[in-house]
Amino acid sequence: MINAIDIQNVTKTYAATKKTAAKLALDGVNLSIPKGSMFALLGPNGAGKSTMINIMAGLVIKSAGQVAINGYDIDRHPRSAKKSIGIVPQEVTFDPFFTPRAVLELQAGLYGLSKSKRRTMEILDMVGLADKADATARSLSGGMKRRLMVAKAMVHDPEILVLDEPTAGVDIELRQQLWENVKLLNEAGKTILLTTHYLEEAEQLCDRIAIINHGKVIMDEDKDTLMSRVDGKEITFRLDKEITQVPKQLDGFNARIEGKRRIVIGYRPADVEVGEMIAAIQKSKHAIVDIMTDQSDLEDVFLQLTRADNA
Repeated sequence: MINAIDIQNVTKTYAATKKTAAKLALDGVNLSIPKGSMFALLGPNGAGKSTMINIMAGLVIKSAGQVAINGYDIDRHPRSAKKSIGIVPQEVTFDPFFTPRAVLELQAGLYGLSKSKRRTMEILDMVGLADKADATARSLSGGMKRRLMVAKAMVHDPEILVLDEPTAGVDIELRQQLWENVKLLNEAGKTILLTTHYLEEAEQLCDRIAIINHGKVIMDEDKDTLMSRVDGKEITFRLDKEITQVPKQLDGFNARIEGKRRIVIGYRPADVEVGEMIAAIQKSKHAIVDIMTDQSDLEDVFLQLTRADNA
């Protein structure tokens, strides 16, 4: 099966200038993004995310390697590759004096779409801008401008949509609206590639996640496997009575007391079962009133992996 995006051993080195030394932005990047997936590419600032996206968009020329979009090599079949992908960049890029209708009509013209094949109002309605179709773009709020960027990327009905930090600076309500639209597109069969600094978005929306750091992919796994890599979790037991010291039955566990009636135990799921902790507490003649777990999230995983890579 052809992947939506195939990236093989891609390298990008920016040449030295009078003021700066040569910079290796991408170092042998390999990624395969399945069709129909919701894929997140994460990494700290300067990791190489935008460089990789700009290569896919044809805005940056790679130094080495191969990139295929929907099966089309970007060097041998650039027009077919570009028709298969829509990219929403970080920056807002349209004339502020154009109306949303004009922005989409112009974009459709650039892709050679005839009048009969244009879906300007349908797309504006999809992103919640139908009532702003004839307002000047400069009069739109920041969130509306972001949504217009998504609409612009969808003009030629691409099979793949790349979102580069699409919710930066967008308020919570508009962010949720944007993601609802993106999820509908994914359910309709579109492949979504997302970069974001809001890690909870990637955790909630995406089924596969890759992490890039210093121009190298340091992790590329399905979300559940990636989440299981976190070093440890914590579980809190609230007891029926006050406790002043950790019971000897919990020797060997990473246990501590918090407050008057809580015992907190740090553990690795692969090494210790929760049942063993419960049994040890019961042997200490304490009854358990409540159990609370502190589930690790994607931010924990991200920080662990990038810190280890920087070490």
